[in-house]
Amino acid sequence: MLITFPLAHSPTRPLAHSPTRPLAHLPTRPPAHPSTFFPTFAQNLTQMKLAIVGATGLVGREILKVLDEHKIYPETFIPVASARSAGLPLTFNHHRYFIHTHEQAIAAKPEMAIFSAGAATSREWAPRYAAAGVTVIDNSSAWRMNPEIPLIVPEINAAVLTRNHKIIANPNCSTIQLVLVLAPLHAAYRIKRIVASTYQSVTGTGAKAVKQLENERNGIVGEMAYPYPIDLNLFPHGGEFLDNGYTSEEMKLVHETHKILNDNSIRITATIVRVPVLGGHSEAINLEFERDFIIDDITKLLSNTPGIVIHDDIKNNIYPMPLHAAGKDEVFVGRIRRDESQPNSLNLFIVADNLRKGAATNAVQIAEYLTTNNLI
Repeated sequence: MLITFPLAHSPTRPLAHSPTRPLAHLPTRPPAHPSTFFPTFAQNLTQMKLAIVGATGLVGREILKVLDEHKIYPETFIPVASARSAGLPLTFNHHRYFIHTHEQAIAAKPEMAIFSAGAATSREWAPRYAAAGVTVIDNSSAWRMNPEIPLIVPEINAAVLTRNHKIIANPNCSTIQLVLVLAPLHAAYRIKRIVASTYQSVTGTGAKAVKQLENERNGIVGEMAYPYPIDLNLFPHGGEFLDNGYTSEEMKLVHETHKILNDNSIRITATIVRVPVLGGHSEAINLEFERDFIIDDITKLLSNTPGIVIHDDIKNNIYPMPLHAAGKDEVFVGRIRRDESQPNSLNLFIVADNLRKGAATNAVQIAEYLTTNNLI
């Protein structure tokens, strides 16, 4: 069965319930609850050949979870990983599969391939899959800013997709959760300036970083993904430092937001902070609008936006946290309040599981849109 995502005029969804987890030790990622994000199902993906490139990685495994939780089982499933993993077993939907090489996967002629194997792999192999007639949805940074490649968050701009788009880029995780909130606000009030401070999970770096955190939490000396300890620490460093003093992760947030919203006039500045968290990315956002607003109208607008859940009851200490976002498909928004230091300005706090809506869920939604609209 195939996920059908709601369009922007869908009715308000109820507030999602968020199970808690113990804080006494480093938590594992919980099983996802049935998501309100996917209210209906169709059959399209179950009738096609689907390749998952990078199936053994953090995002690849999360894609398999999303497919499994929503009972989306393609007719032919082709897991792909590096040559050194070729032939190794992988279990999906209670069946045992074997890892394919890229050459084997292309020879199997899948209709679609979801890539989550890093930019270098995507730059080398995505064009080869596309040349063989495969539609590629790529989770890496390789194609995002290519003007010929659409950068897609389905709730915002899926309508630009056509059958001619054989490579489609999935935005960066922190960008996806941000623009899902920005898009309706920009349409209503016109955003002039964004100041973004993000607090990003180690899962955004990858398995090596998760292992570093686990080792440090358990007093084990092991391989380091970061130049410093991450447990009981944080640092303003995500990606590579650039000549302008910003990091590559910070500039991704700037450039990708401009592209998805199709508006380069918005002034954006960002600071990325890596934090010892597994459950998702958090973002403290300050927005300046051209037009004034009423806070209740902001809350109502976001409540009516598919994929967004409002957690904003400060009297009862309810606000977005990675603890509650982990394993869920939605984006959580709270601490919605006027910036009293200047006119027409707003503060809010955004949290989402970066492996779900920030990567796997968004990619599966794109696949669903393509198949539902006969674009494969």
